[in-house]
Amino acid sequence: MTALSDLKRKLRPGQVYRRADLARWSKSVDRHLRQLVEEGRLVKVSAGLYRTPRKTRFGDAPAAPDKLVERFLKDDRFLMVSPNAYNGLGVGATQLYNETIVYNAKRHGRHELDGRKYDFRQKPWFPTRVTPEFLLVDLVDNLGRLAEDQDALASRAKERARQMDRQALKKAVRDYGGQRAKRLLGPVLADDAHAVA
Repeated sequence: MTALSDLKRKLRPGQVYRRADLARWSKSVDRHLRQLVEEGRLVKVSAGLYRTPRKTRFGDAPAAPDKLVERFLKDDRFLMVSPNAYNGLGVGATQLYNETIVYNAKRHGRHELDGRKYDFRQKPWFPTRVTPEFLLVDLVDNLGRLAEDQDALASRAKERARQMDRQALKKAVRDYGGQRAKRLLGPVLADDAHAVA
C-alpha cells in the first residue's frame, strides 16, 4: 500500500481538514494534497483548508458551515448569525444578505470559504445560541451595515423591545450590546436603566 492510498483511506466524506491535520498522515503532504485535489478526492476551500466531497443526488454537497468555520478557526467556540434572521423580528427588515456573521474570539475580517462569504468578528463575549433578544440587540448594533432605512428600523426595534421578555432583553443588552444598543434600548428599559448602563 502506498502512502497516498493510506492517506485516502483516512479521509471521510463531508469532512473538513486543515493542511496540518493531513500532515500527520503524510511525509509528503504538499505533493499528496496536489494529487488529491487533481483526483477530486479533496476540494480546496481556502488557504490551507480542504474538504472531502460528499455526493448527493443533486451533486457535490458543500461542507456543513459549522464544520467549515470550526476548522477555519481551530476552535468550536463561535456563533454564526445570518442578517437574514433580522427579517423574522417583525421590525420591517426585508433585505436578504449573502454573508454570515461569525462572532468568535480568534479571527477578524471577511473570508470566503467553500464559495460562501463570512464576516468574522472578534468579540470577547457572545452567547452560545441566537435568541430573539440577542438578535434584536445585534440588529441595533449593526444598523449602520444594513441596506435598510435605519431610522425606521431603529423606531420599530424600540417598539419590538417593549414586547419582549424584559429580563432576557436587559441581559442581552448588558452582556452583548454595544454603545448603540445601550443608547437606543436603554430608555425602553428605563425603569431599571442601571442594569444596562
